[in-house]
Amino acid sequence: MYRKISAILIPSLIAVGIIVYMLYRVWAELLIALQHIVPIYLGLGIIICLSAWWLRGWRYNRILLGLNYRVGVTFSTACVFVSQTVNLIVPARLGDFVRIFILKHDYQTTYSEGISSLVVERVFDIIAIAMLGAVSLFFIPNIPADLKVYIFIIVAILAIGLAFFIFLIFVGELTTTNKYVRYILTMLDEIRRASLSLRSILILGVSSLIIWMLDILVTYSVATMFEQQIPFAVIVLAIVFGNLVKAVPITPGGIGTYEIAVATTFYEIAGVTYAVAFLIAFIDDLIKNLVTLAGGVVSIYYLGDWVIPTIKSALWSKLDGGKKPDA
Repeated sequence: MYRKISAILIPSLIAVGIIVYMLYRVWAELLIALQHIVPIYLGLGIIICLSAWWLRGWRYNRILLGLNYRVGVTFSTACVFVSQTVNLIVPARLGDFVRIFILKHDYQTTYSEGISSLVVERVFDIIAIAMLGAVSLFFIPNIPADLKVYIFIIVAILAIGLAFFIFLIFVGELTTTNKYVRYILTMLDEIRRASLSLRSILILGVSSLIIWMLDILVTYSVATMFEQQIPFAVIVLAIVFGNLVKAVPITPGGIGTYEIAVATTFYEIAGVTYAVAFLIAFIDDLIKNLVTLAGGVVSIYYLGDWVIPTIKSALWSKLDGGKKPDA
């Protein structure tokens, strides 16, 4: 029981601690910045964020279609919403396991197919982020030394992504009698079927780039709301850095660490005061998380009352070493 509580509570306290500390440091400047907002851009940011979520659901629909499962876009969007909502509450992206159980409940998918669908989604997300980051670097001549480590990470991601797809081309020829290796090969074959055709690469690649461009436009709207003329390439790079940091599961949903990465990029490259830079990052993440949370709640009602026990079962089993949840 204590293990379950600490696994959620400690990362959440870290996230809250980071946010409270940053707000305390710049509180006076924040109050001044809030007096000069243009509210219409807040509404625009929310609309763009909702559009990105619909496109995420549509892309997941195409991934499942590649695995020969025909589901509605509403259902696939609800799956993504629920899993990402749980990720806001628990660390280590454990919410992704919920999506696997939802698919198995409604469409009798295998666990390997559920995992494979998530892998395809993550691979295209990461590569799309890295590509956008790489392009933005051509428009930003002077990168501060303490941020150059991200450049190496971007290049490494693109190289690993290319190597991964090359590996998928040849993995279909491998065979084994070992049941564990055979399970992995089955998953790799599923990933290949869902992602390696020219049609899949174009559809998933283009949609992933659009999804992350919409995510960046939300941040651009928030920056405009505070009357900050930040170069678009810098906003792109800030979101790339923020999501690279968020990928490390220190806090639920990367809350706190995301804000630091985005604000630091604005401050060091664009010269925005740290108070305003942090406020932009904070409001940006708040919009995205609140839209996620609202969508998750609606999606749970849409999918049915069986979802909550499934979430509990999936999470507690992972947090408690595979044991069944308490009744």
